[in-house]
Amino acid sequence: MAELQDIPRLMREFIDLSKAYLVQETVEPAKKLGYFAGMSFAATTLWAMSLILLSVAGLRSLVGVLPSGEYWEALAYVCYAILLVGLCGLLIKLVPARGVHDGNRSGGAASRPSKDAI
Repeated sequence: MAELQDIPRLMREFIDLSKAYLVQETVEPAKKLGYFAGMSFAATTLWAMSLILLSVAGLRSLVGVLPSGEYWEALAYVCYAILLVGLCGLLIKLVPARGVHDGNRSGGAASRPSKDAI
């Protein structure tokens, strides 16, 4: 058992260990999460900017290919809008129904637990 003189030293050790544990378990993961969120935001911004610029370039090239005139330009806008909506629909269709981080990568019946395991 601890002596009466050891109690202040033990309390200081306890407080120091508690601080070190809190830094290890909260501050460090928060820093990593912040870094990951920052990089994800930067990547999302770059993807959005590239999508916008490529869409404008594609529309301008379609307008340039068609004959001159207001109706042809309107047709190019309508056709390109339909093309972009179709492309978005195709991308949504190709994305898996479940996320990658939920433990079920294939989404098939083989990866589901059997009734015997429950």
